[in-house]
Amino acid sequence: MSHMNLSNNEEIYRIGVDVGGTNTDAALLDSELNTIHTVKVHTTRDVNEGIIESIRRLLSESNVNPAQIHYAMLGTTHCTNAIVERKHLGKVGLIRIGAPATTSVPPLADWDDTLKAAVGRHAYVVHGGYEYDGRTIVDLDEQEILDCFMKMKGEVEAIAVCGVFSPVNTSQEKRVEQLAKQVFGADMPVTLSHEIGSIGLLERENASLLNGALLNVIAGVVKGFEDALQGFGIDAGVYICQNDGTLMRSEYALRYPILTIACGPTNSIRGAAHLSGLNNALVVDIGGTTTDIGVLSQGFPRQSSAAVEIGGVRTNFRMPDILSIGIGGGTIVRADAKKDQVTVGPDSVGYELLKRGHIFGGDTLTATDVAVKLGRYHWEGVQADELDESICRRADEIITQDIEDAIDRMKTSADAVDVVLVGGGSILVADKLEGVAKIVRPDHYDAANAIGAALGEVSGETKRIYSLDEMTYDQAIEDARSHAINQAVLAGANRDTVQIVLSEDIPIAYLPGNALLVKVKAAGRL
Repeated sequence: MSHMNLSNNEEIYRIGVDVGGTNTDAALLDSELNTIHTVKVHTTRDVNEGIIESIRRLLSESNVNPAQIHYAMLGTTHCTNAIVERKHLGKVGLIRIGAPATTSVPPLADWDDTLKAAVGRHAYVVHGGYEYDGRTIVDLDEQEILDCFMKMKGEVEAIAVCGVFSPVNTSQEKRVEQLAKQVFGADMPVTLSHEIGSIGLLERENASLLNGALLNVIAGVVKGFEDALQGFGIDAGVYICQNDGTLMRSEYALRYPILTIACGPTNSIRGAAHLSGLNNALVVDIGGTTTDIGVLSQGFPRQSSAAVEIGGVRTNFRMPDILSIGIGGGTIVRADAKKDQVTVGPDSVGYELLKRGHIFGGDTLTATDVAVKLGRYHWEGVQADELDESICRRADEIITQDIEDAIDRMKTSADAVDVVLVGGGSILVADKLEGVAKIVRPDHYDAANAIGAALGEVSGETKRIYSLDEMTYDQAIEDARSHAINQAVLAGANRDTVQIVLSEDIPIAYLPGNALLVKVKAAGRL
């Protein structure tokens, strides 16, 4: 990147943009990571318009010189939405290396017809695969694989390869990739399942197929974001947010778009940690439609250990452990006078709140109306006098109870926890909740997601096998840690800030020499 020579006293800025279902938020941070300015605009049907508008307002309202913005981060729901809506997905050809062991469950078995049609019908099971201990079950039949590729030629835009127990032994998947490049040329994108998912075959296969199907989507997103920045004269390093709370360079995101799924709640958790100064707490992020609750552990989101469904498909790549409930600022409140009962949600007026909410002259009673009626929030020139107080009180009890129950489900012990409240809808919550030690509402709480995107740290990972006959356990761990730290530095992290955020090791019985598989992840600031 060609950066102008800055004199030493010129501040360097970064912007974070987070696209949500209701709003697109943008934040401008200085080099000390102080929040200079934030804006919130409605997410548009063409998402790029909302992104351009948010950057335009950020620049005009803050008067910052675009040439001083050196980093730009984007957190986006594009990929999640593409899967859920079955739109813009590319055609993918699948090779499962697993005959005869895995033929009883065919590929795409749990996919519905709309998703199968979107991703295509080229899925083949070929001979090969490994035992759980890495021994070969069956050797590859290269001619069989080449025949499958000839059937796909001209009908697929990407290839996915998934082998039985390939995370334990990656060689067969890598060989199939070489064959694919021979047939389709070096430019054909190939997703290898061991680079994305963990052990379970079907979930890992699904994640690899979805990754291949999203390549067009992410390419459009990255190009749209880069064009928007250039249009405003911003020459910055472009990063895309991943769902573990760290960033990836845009060229890496172009290969692994699946890793952007669920980065929205993750960004809110990271932003909440930064704004509140807490490293261990529950983060309750209340938007226009849903409340997402996540766990902040040592400054990063707690990861989920269970399989995660995306658009009805089971996958098993890393995801934040998030509980979502249908309560937000636009949630609809209904009162039935005959039965004398009040119900809340789960449906929401979404971004139409400013038209349909009672206090804005509409005809729908929403959770925001309730908060204003009970004096939690004061809106300039808005009256809630004519609202029925008893209905509002009962709705408030239900909302509070639902949020308390959800907090209880996410707690790891019965002790009271600290809660950081973020998101525009956090005005709904009272200042006291059962089971909560203290509630923190930081400054800029309503743009925590964009701030979390801008903060982003860069990570490096290593996964290596060591022989404990040749070195001690401590030496092996130390070597893996230093390798992960170096990877993070290569990815753009400042060495002084890099910390180990994950470390695990598994003894491998099948290899001679007392083998140990070590996995370490390090993350640091740009």
